[in-house]
Amino acid sequence: MQFSNLSRYERIAPFYDLLDLPFERSRYRALRRSMFQSLGGRVLDAGVGTGRNCAYYPPDAIVSGIDTSPAMLARAHRRCRTVSAAGRLYVMDVTKLEFPAGSFDAAVATFLFCVLPDNLQVPALCELGRVVKPGGLIRLLEYVRPRGSMRRMVSRVWQPWIAWAYGASFDRHTEQYIPEAELELVESRYVLDDLIKLFTARVP
Repeated sequence: MQFSNLSRYERIAPFYDLLDLPFERSRYRALRRSMFQSLGGRVLDAGVGTGRNCAYYPPDAIVSGIDTSPAMLARAHRRCRTVSAAGRLYVMDVTKLEFPAGSFDAAVATFLFCVLPDNLQVPALCELGRVVKPGGLIRLLEYVRPRGSMRRMVSRVWQPWIAWAYGASFDRHTEQYIPEAELELVESRYVLDDLIKLFTARVP
């Protein structure tokens, strides 16, 4: 039986944080902090999930979060109490954002684009570019296929589980889609060995 990404995350929401806990402790915490460096004003957290980024939101930023999964978002409501209390957590699809153009000064997405299939990458990037003001930054943290032979082999072993549990792939082509979405790629760098990359794009 195949699941859509929405069905998958509705199913996995009660266990998501537990499944991710080893990676959260060893990898993600330091990386989440770097996602928000130099960002301020109105910020969109696209694919907010269970709200793991909330602890790292800049204190002077006004953050809104979106996710397609109500079950994941319910956990974000409990974790991101300030954002939740302000009514800024929304059930919403990143490819069909219900915000006016130029609503945000910046946007971030953490492990969202490695879940989106290739045919949705450009629409999602275009929507982020639409709702972020000209000159604003879009920052993406994503898994990529490793270059090293050993880690590449391990990633292939893990790929069926990653695809079944998260709908994710190491082989998304997000970096090449950034200019296709008429965004300017200003940074692309590995932040964890050759496995996780940080992309920063600017809205022209």
